[in-house]
Amino acid sequence: MTSTPSSVSETVAAIAALPKVVLHDHLDGGLRPATIIELAAAIGHDLPATEPDALGTWFVESADSGSLVRYLETFDHTIAVMQTPEALARVARESVLDLAADGVVYAEQRWAPEQHVQRGLSLQDTVDAVQAGLEEGVALAAAQGRTIRVGQLVTAMRHADRWQEIAELAVANRGNGVVGFDIAGAEDGFPPSRFPAVWQYLADENFPVTIHAGEASGVTSIAEAVHLGQASRVGHGVRLIEDISFDESHGTAALGQFAHWVRDHQIPLELCPVSNLQTGAAGSIATHPITRLKELDFAVTLNTDNRLMSRTSMTHEMTLLVEQAGWTLEDLYDVTATAAWSAFIHHDERRALIDDVILPGYQEIQGAQL
Repeated sequence: MTSTPSSVSETVAAIAALPKVVLHDHLDGGLRPATIIELAAAIGHDLPATEPDALGTWFVESADSGSLVRYLETFDHTIAVMQTPEALARVARESVLDLAADGVVYAEQRWAPEQHVQRGLSLQDTVDAVQAGLEEGVALAAAQGRTIRVGQLVTAMRHADRWQEIAELAVANRGNGVVGFDIAGAEDGFPPSRFPAVWQYLADENFPVTIHAGEASGVTSIAEAVHLGQASRVGHGVRLIEDISFDESHGTAALGQFAHWVRDHQIPLELCPVSNLQTGAAGSIATHPITRLKELDFAVTLNTDNRLMSRTSMTHEMTLLVEQAGWTLEDLYDVTATAAWSAFIHHDERRALIDDVILPGYQEIQGAQL
């Protein structure tokens, strides 16, 4: 996977126009700083800065600080301003517009309804508000000439005891924009085995599952997500690399039993390079496991995680991989197509997304050989 200097610049120049798919993007981690300021002023919520650029910088620096307390504080502010139907709808609408402007043609927005009931909304109220905002965003994007499809991933917080309730909420809204279920939050101490009946319930309902795992905790966490949680995808999964031994002198890799299982079953990994640098799950873009996992033929997808805290976008993530990890246009297509095939929509819809949108979009780039 090598690029000449000229091909690097040409590939980077083409990235903005490429069709993109993002499966791991948090709604409460992608707000516009200006929107946070307006919503906070309306409810009297104090912020660490009241000018958009300064506030945006505060979010990034806090996420980069190495302090878990300060990192979590960033979400305290975004969640605080997302407690009314109007605010939830606005955040969802703007998120769709921002993604569409970045060339995203399919997205799944994950968020935890239980965190948005502080001002009297019911769980169902929150889902309805977010769905209204997503639909408004899709319509506005279409009016601007941009086609995007967006689904909700309803998330339960690992440290809370509402997994079953949130799973039932997700299933009840499968016809109201919800495409899957997730658990998020602290991995250590809150494994899927806390509430095993939840996973059987979701399986009985034929409902898609993705589970955050393999970011803060290791291979055991990923294995439990896959085997007990029956996860169709793994949120992050970057530490799967710990189950692979590399012999640098011979250029070979030996997979452990679980790594073989993940690759054999092509379980998609929702990798988020820039975010992983902030949390310490990777040391650099050049050495991020995403490249080696892709080279070993794992089902790798590329994602943003929290666009606000990481000051990132799909274009930014792709650009860094091309410039610092030697990725080519073909590599970008591969992770995009893998993400599309891994989307929580029906098989025929996935095929249409690739055949009618993604492949033609890449083929428009002069010289693309796919």
